[in-house]
Amino acid sequence: MGTRPERKDIPPWVKVPEDLKDPEVFQVQTRLLEAMFGPDGSRIPYIEQVSKAMLQLKALESSDLTEVVVYGSYLYKLRTKWMLQSMAEWHRQRQERGMLKLEEAMSALQLGPWMK
Repeated sequence: MGTRPERKDIPPWVKVPEDLKDPEVFQVQTRLLEAMFGPDGSRIPYIEQVSKAMLQLKALESSDLTEVVVYGSYLYKLRTKWMLQSMAEWHRQRQERGMLKLEEAMSALQLGPWMK
């Protein structure tokens, strides 16, 4: 599975080539990306620096999922994968709760049958 990243700007804390072998890979709903990584991925450099890992996002064709590939030393990439999966789940639950509240508000505002 040792696919090489296409990035040219490999962070200095990632050791080439050993940290680029066997990346951790998981999938995230594409609608959660902005909440996790900021507009246009603006938080990715910060997340990479803090986690001492390198991230690569790959949109999956004909799917609402994006593949997140994490490169780095064994412990850093496992920790980063766990952190990002936790963030994705938190944002997913938050959006779900927001939708439920919206549905409740809309049903509370629903007009009586005589107004339809």
